[in-house]
Formats: sequence, C-alpha cells, structure tokens
Amino acid sequence: MTYLVRSLILFLLFSPCGTAIADDYPSRPVTMIVPFSAGGPGDVIARILGNAMSATLKQSIVIENVVGAGGTLGTNRVAKAAPDGYTLLLMHVGQATAPALYAKLPFDPVGDFAMIGLVTDVPMILVARPNFPAKDLSEMIARIRGEGDKMTFGNVGLGSASQLCGLMFMSATNTKLSQIYYKGGGPALNDVIAGHIDVYCDPATGPTPYIQSKTIKGYAITSKARVATLPDVPTSAEAGVPEFDVTTWYGLYAPRGTPKPVVDHLVGALQTALKDPALISRFAELSMAPVESSRATPEALEAFLKSEIGKWGRIIKAAGIEPQ
Repeated sequence: MTYLVRSLILFLLFSPCGTAIADDYPSRPVTMIVPFSAGGPGDVIARILGNAMSATLKQSIVIENVVGAGGTLGTNRVAKAAPDGYTLLLMHVGQATAPALYAKLPFDPVGDFAMIGLVTDVPMILVARPNFPAKDLSEMIARIRGEGDKMTFGNVGLGSASQLCGLMFMSATNTKLSQIYYKGGGPALNDVIAGHIDVYCDPATGPTPYIQSKTIKGYAITSKARVATLPDVPTSAEAGVPEFDVTTWYGLYAPRGTPKPVVDHLVGALQTALKDPALISRFAELSMAPVESSRATPEALEAFLKSEIGKWGRIIKAAGIEPQ
C-alpha cells in the first residue's frame, strides 16, 4: 500500500464520514490472521477467541492462516492492511523476538500496529514420542547426553515458541539436539505422535489432549505450579531443572492508524470474551487461562511487548544466533 493510499484511508476514517464508518463498525465479517499453520496452538487459540469475540461484535471472525518466515509473513500482511478494523493479528512472543532474529524486518513490531491487548500467557510442555525410553526428565537428559546430537528436536522455525523453548532447554541442561524444522506446530506434533522425532516443546494448547490420552509422553511443564488438566506432569522446577523457564504469550493487534473508536470496540470485545465462561472452560481444558482485564488493554500490551523485545534480544544474542 502506497503512502498516498494509506493517507487517503486515514483521512476518510477520521473525517465525519469516517466517524460514521467507525460508529457502524463492524458491518461485515472480520479477518483474524494467524501467522502459523492450522491445528497449531495459535490457530486453536484464535478460533476459541474469535468465536467468543464474535458474540459481542455481532459479526463472524474468519481465521486465516498465513504461514512462513517464522510468522513474519502473516504479521507483515496485517501491518500493510487497511487500518479499518477488519484485519487483525493474533501473534505470540515471536512479535518480540523478530527484531533480534531478522536483520531487515518489513515492519516495526511496535510502531506499525495498534495494540488491542494481551490474550493469554501459555506454559510450554516438553514432550517425547510415545515409546521414548525415559521415565522422567532426569532420564531423558541422561539419554540425550549419552547419544549426543543423534536425538531430534522439533522446531517450528526461526523465532517460534518451539525454537525458543528448545534453546532454553538445551542451555539449562547443557545438551544438544538435532533440530528438525517444520512449517507449523500441527505437523511437528503429528510427527512426535508418529515417532518420527524424539522430543518437542510446544505451548500447552497443543499437547494436552495427547498427553491425557497417553498418545505422547509429557515430561515437564514450564508453569509455576502443576495444571489441573495434567496433574501427573511435573513443573520444570519439580523435575529438577528450574532454569528451564519459558512461556509463550499471545497478543491481539490491528494495523497502525486504526481509528480509536474501532480499537476501543475491539478492546471491549476482547475483554468481554476473556470473561466468557465457555472460553475460560475451553482454555482450562488446554492448560491455560485468559489474562486479567488489566492486561487485556493497548497500554499493557505495548509496555509488555517493549520489555519482551529487550529481554529476548539479550537471550538470543547470548545464544550466538545471528540475525538473518
């Protein structure tokens, strides 16, 4: 979108006619971009959230998966979209890691977006194929050390939650695993189930039902306390590796320049959705919870995003990862 066209859209939105458009918002379905594959954690969260928000917006929310480049393709799609509230982004911690991982981003993770609010803060779960020969995390670590980098670890790509979790796990345990790359969490999880890769670390959203059905093995969850849905899975601290401490969070964004009345309407819909008993129950089934209302605001998301950019920038640099 050229600067002239973008300026014209902003003029129309903020003109008296534009105010009327904002007052009528939304008058058609809203698209929520998820920068990862269908079936992965972000996709699941988006569908639950979209269903809950649509009740307040009185319009359907269509989930569109735009996969590639560690989530930056879908994120860039929203950054360049018309700032009218009809294209939203649900993105995880990758919004904060992108500046340290990519030398030339086509967007500014902070400046090119109108913040709506945080959605949820999801613990990670370390899992393994169903026939992995270790009864607990200590045995897993011993086997990994014994076999060197012959064991494989699923990785959903640069800046993904699985990559960050893998970096943290290997750093905390002084181990090395061979990375197997996937286009999304769904395909990676399927390969764990099928026994094609040894170990994987995923937001709790994905593995929970498979651990419950004993389709895969759960070894540690990175929450402060055990979760009710997985009472037999110890926390990383209980399992003997307190340094293995990483969670992934999700935020909701619109393009920069989205009129404040539209943003306010979306914030209200988000906060109402996060209090919806059906959403709370569904999130709980997946070992997570919605954030409190004070964090589901533009101000809270912006402040948190900026702090996370600084934190992950230091971690990624210390890991010796060069921007691509």
